[in-house]
Amino acid sequence: MTRYCVIGAGAAGISALQQLRQAGYDVDCFEKSSRVGGHWHTDYEALHLITSREMTHFEDFPMPAHYPHFPRRDQVRDYIESYARKHGHYDIIQFNTEVLSVTPVPTDGTTGSAGWTVTTSNGSETYDGVVVANGHLWDKKVPQFPGEFTGKQLHSSEYNNVRDVDGSRVLVVGNGNSGCDLAVDVAQHRLEADIVIRDGVYFQPKTYFGKPRQEVQFLAGFRPDEQDLINRLLARVSIGEWNNYPGMPEPRHHTLAEGSTVVNDLLLYWVHHGRVGIVPGIERFEGKTVHFTDGTAREYDTILWATGFHSSLPFLDSTLVPRRKGAPVRYGAGIVPEGLEKLYYVGMIAPRGPQIPIYGMQAKLVARMIGLHTRAGGNGASIGTYISGLQEPEDRIDIVRDIWLDQMKDTERLLHAFEAAQSAPVPATSNA
Repeated sequence: MTRYCVIGAGAAGISALQQLRQAGYDVDCFEKSSRVGGHWHTDYEALHLITSREMTHFEDFPMPAHYPHFPRRDQVRDYIESYARKHGHYDIIQFNTEVLSVTPVPTDGTTGSAGWTVTTSNGSETYDGVVVANGHLWDKKVPQFPGEFTGKQLHSSEYNNVRDVDGSRVLVVGNGNSGCDLAVDVAQHRLEADIVIRDGVYFQPKTYFGKPRQEVQFLAGFRPDEQDLINRLLARVSIGEWNNYPGMPEPRHHTLAEGSTVVNDLLLYWVHHGRVGIVPGIERFEGKTVHFTDGTAREYDTILWATGFHSSLPFLDSTLVPRRKGAPVRYGAGIVPEGLEKLYYVGMIAPRGPQIPIYGMQAKLVARMIGLHTRAGGNGASIGTYISGLQEPEDRIDIVRDIWLDQMKDTERLLHAFEAAQSAPVPATSNA
């Protein structure tokens, strides 16, 4: 049994498939839909990358030179598909195949150390290991409030364009990157939008000096904390501060790393032009009237929920997935589940900045762990037990990139030490 399974054919799954095949492993890949690219097929039309074309690509496969600095949704979709096509992954992926369950092969050792049985809509197969790359942007999260809203409601994952909106008064709930995008889309189509911003955040423009933020070369010469300060100062000069925008609450944190950061200056543009208003938290609903925590109330025709997603793993028994703050507990830079062997997450953590490159980095580490298990033989090398005993548990999805890179370096250090111990000669014993 030396076959491996990848669940999902989005950007993360394709990265895992590429790295494992490149390392010489026999891999199956199951994709519930009929296409490669995951959510890039169904996201709202106004979506563009917030990171630059030059920094957001698979290894040795740059985005086309004719793409703009910040490619739109369909261009990213086409790019992911072209990567899969170039490397022959379409011949490997089993489309329209839903993974129903992933269960550990019974063993006296650590759960998963004897392999995993994967049951799909087309049957069951046992694998030496499983890479979970089903994504964390599909199981919508919608908060509940007292009362009933009788207008139209859509989650950001269900919104395509303003033709989905009823009426002209729209409330956007959620002020992350997606929420700001939706409010801007509504405003740019001459409808009236309010956006709920309960806690202050730092806004960052996409460009400085006409260049994408990630490509401003002089910043690379500074430490992460110095870059944080410089970025805040540059933003203060270019877009101002919270008190320049009516209704905007003051951030409670003092640095970009400590709290939420939004890469969007168009929202601020439309706030200044009166097309987007800022409102506080929701208290309750009454028909089409929304009552807010400051005692005010307004009527809306449509609510757009940009309130995020659950990090769901429907094919794994919940008893196998310890959670903290709603997210699976992990080690090894978000790759290694707590208490399990030979099962790996790729894409279950989202370091700030370009996402596509990190999937390849994670998948390379997975291939390295698989190599250690293979060389150990039998039930493997107990990599999960080893790493979890030497690192702090991680429950974040959103994480500062430099913190995640430090976790990667520490995991690589631990694997190097494990490899050295694995290859060390066994000392001779005396029978005297």
